[in-house]
Amino acid sequence: MKFDVLTLFPEMIENCCSHSILKRACQNKVIKINTINPRDFTHDKHKKVDDKPFGGGAGMVLMAQPFVDAYESIEKEKNSITVMLTPQGKVFDDKMSNEFAKYDQIILICGHYEGFDERIREIIKPQEISIGDFVLTGGELPALCLIDSISRKIEGTLGKQESAEFDSFSNGLLEYPQYTKPRNFKGLEVPEVLLNGNHSQIEKFRHEQSIKRTKAKRKDLWDKYSN
Repeated sequence: MKFDVLTLFPEMIENCCSHSILKRACQNKVIKINTINPRDFTHDKHKKVDDKPFGGGAGMVLMAQPFVDAYESIEKEKNSITVMLTPQGKVFDDKMSNEFAKYDQIILICGHYEGFDERIREIIKPQEISIGDFVLTGGELPALCLIDSISRKIEGTLGKQESAEFDSFSNGLLEYPQYTKPRNFKGLEVPEVLLNGNHSQIEKFRHEQSIKRTKAKRKDLWDKYSN
């Protein structure tokens, strides 16, 4: 899987992907992270990529030329998708993460300031994705969320692929509670069922706990799961 990220702050992407599981996935060539800076494509000698909005208003708007030219410089795979990170997009979820993991290439476009010149959308025609109903300074953090989530679905990223299969949301429920040593910590005991080696009982217990936790913490998920 190749991730091509259009960003004005490539260090944010590169630094985050040089640690932990993403670093290992890159080293093992399970994924490849490539950053493209639209500043390198601007015609302005000062590397300017934004300007005041026509019609007035607060803030600055990202100019079409640098972003479109940067996008067009990317060699596209046959099985690829282009995503624009924006609060106007469809909210990203685990189902979408699984779908995106089937692509060979994902191009991620990160915004900044007051947003994009509308002609960027009209020319590139990306799929617009949001990570929630709140506003961030730029699209780099949402892009990293997608990279991290999607990479987990690709075989070879995790030590055991089952780790991804039993994550929260993978079956429509929140993940069950987990425990490790010591068996007793400050008077709190690990549930006995997890210690008896009976895998069918353990699976039943975990499923019941997932249901209980989802009902208590995410009624919206439970309603969707139970209908």
